Amino acid sequence: MFRRFHEKLQEKEGGFTLIELLVVILIIAILAAIAIPVFLSQRAKGWTAQSESALKNLATSIESYATGNNGSYLVQPGGTVPTLADLEGEGFNAVTGVTVTIDATADTYCLDANHDQTIPDMMYTSATGVPEEGTCP
Repeated sequence: MFRRFHEKLQEKEGGFTLIELLVVILIIAILAAIAIPVFLSQRAKGWTAQSESALKNLATSIESYATGNNGSYLVQPGGTVPTLADLEGEGFNAVTGVTVTIDATADTYCLDANHDQTIPDMMYTSATGVPEEGTCP
């Protein structure tokens, strides 16, 4: 009996059983089920951050524009809203995938940002001074 047991130990058959392989596959599936939603939410947060960055950059540019325009957010003469080209001279840099629009009066402004990948839209007003969800009224 000991001889047979000793012979089995010396055979050293390698490999994994079917159960062991199934357990490993199950563990990988559980980890993937946890990781994929986390990854997708991080992408959405990145797109929102791009929109917020574009809004803050545009707000800084329009404030700089108003400083050199006697405090008015409108183009003089004519009182029209400055274009993005006007604000590029004040340091505005467009963000790929983000569309921004400007709605301004002489003493207030509201900026909208719409990312190609995200919902909801973001806005930034001179009254609040922070990016938030929504669109200009």
